[in-house]
Amino acid sequence: MTAASPLAPARPRSRPRERYWPYLVPMTAGFLVIVLIPLLANVGISLFDWRGGASDMEWVGLRNYTDLLSDELFWRSFQNSLLMIVAIVVVPTLAGLVLAALLFNLVAPRYGSRIASFLRGSFYLPQILPIAVAGFIWSWVMNTDAGAVNSFLRGIGVQDPPDWLGDPRIAMLTVMLMMVWLQLGYPLVIFMAALGRVDPSLYEAADLDGASFGQQLRRITIPEIRPEIFIVSLTATVAALKVFAPILILTGGGPEGSTVVPSYYAYRNFFELSEVGYGSAIATVMAGVILVVALVMLWFQRRTENA
Repeated sequence: MTAASPLAPARPRSRPRERYWPYLVPMTAGFLVIVLIPLLANVGISLFDWRGGASDMEWVGLRNYTDLLSDELFWRSFQNSLLMIVAIVVVPTLAGLVLAALLFNLVAPRYGSRIASFLRGSFYLPQILPIAVAGFIWSWVMNTDAGAVNSFLRGIGVQDPPDWLGDPRIAMLTVMLMMVWLQLGYPLVIFMAALGRVDPSLYEAADLDGASFGQQLRRITIPEIRPEIFIVSLTATVAALKVFAPILILTGGGPEGSTVVPSYYAYRNFFELSEVGYGSAIATVMAGVILVVALVMLWFQRRTENA
C-alpha cells in the first residue's frame, strides 16, 4: 500500500490591498481629475479678481467672500434655495410616501397590480422628460397671454389672470409648483420598491386590529422604509441646493431677481458679468454648504440607526 502523498501547502490568502488596488487606482485618479483638482482650482480662482480669458488676474484674497456677506442678491438666492428644498424635498417626499402607500396597500390589492403600475408610471413620467422640454411645457402652460392656465381662467370669467412668471410675488411659487410636479415620481418609485420588501403579515395583522391607513403609515410603512426615505431626502436636498436649469429656462432669475438661486447667480457672474473670481467664490461657498448638509444628514442617519 503506497504512502499517502503529503498535503499541498495552503495557498496564502491575498491581502485586501493586493485584491483592491487595481480598482482603487482608477477610482482615485477619477476623483482627482473630476472632483478634487477642479474644486481646488475654483477655490484658487475665487481669491483673484479676474475678468476671464487672457485678462490679468489680480490677487484680492478673501475680498470676494467678504463682498458676499453684504450682497443682497446672494442672500436672496440662498433664501430661494430653502424654498427649493421645500419644493424638491419636503413636499414630494411626503406626497410620494402617501401615494406609494396608497398604491401599494389599497390600489394594487383592490384593482390589480397593472393599475398601480400604470399610475406609478404616470407619476414618474416627468422624471424622464429632458429638463428643457419640461421647462418649455411649463413656459407655455403658464404663459400670461396664451397659456393653458390663463386661457382656462378667462374661460370661467376671470378678467385679469395672474402673470405667473412675470410677477415677482408669485414667480417663485410657480417655479416651485413645476419642481413638485417634476420631482414627485422619484420618491414614489423608490418607496414603492421599498414596500416590496416589507413583510405583508404586518399589514394583515394591522388590518385585523382595525388600524387605519394613517396608523399603518406611521407605525409600519415609515419605520420599515426609513433607509429609503433617508436616501431620497439626501439626494433631493443636494439637487435642490444646486438646481439651475429650471431657473434658466423659466425665468432667468427674474423678475427683479425674485427667482435667482446660487447656481444661477454663479453662472451669471461667470458668463454674463465676467466676474469669474466672484462667481468662483459663490460656487465654493455652495460646495461647502452642500458638503456640510450631506455630512450632517449622514451623521443623523447613523445616529438614528444606532438608536
